[in-house]
Amino acid sequence: MKMKVNFNIKNTLSDFNACASEKGLKYSRKREVVVDYFLAAKRHFTVEQLYNEIKKINPGISYTTIYRTLKLLVECGIASMHHFGEEETRFEPRSQKQHHDHLICKKCGRIIEFTHEGIERFQKEVAKKYSFTPQNHTLQIYGLCKLCHKKRGKRR
Repeated sequence: MKMKVNFNIKNTLSDFNACASEKGLKYSRKREVVVDYFLAAKRHFTVEQLYNEIKKINPGISYTTIYRTLKLLVECGIASMHHFGEEETRFEPRSQKQHHDHLICKKCGRIIEFTHEGIERFQKEVAKKYSFTPQNHTLQIYGLCKLCHKKRGKRR
């Protein structure tokens, strides 16, 4: 069961600890460090990226702690898991902002979040036409970001 979380960053850590406790896990300072860093960064991470960044400030953190904490954040409804056409899974904090979609640069890996009311409206129209009740959707557009596109143009 996913907990409904009020995404005030101050409250999110206590929500996470409550969820972990419900799952029979004891409080862990290392887990708390991971959650604090992850939520404050407000971006997409692979397990390895997060591990490399946190290891610089807390050398005692293990890769396994990072992996298990991210998995737990997803189970508690505090993070989302994405597969952007790559082998590695990326995690991002869920927030109070509305649903968003992603532009993914195939060259540098940059991920740009965007919202578009037309896409949301179109989704509702299609669902209604087919008497379908959507629960969620993802839109991922792959291509080149502005910087990579410029670099590519200069080489020609």
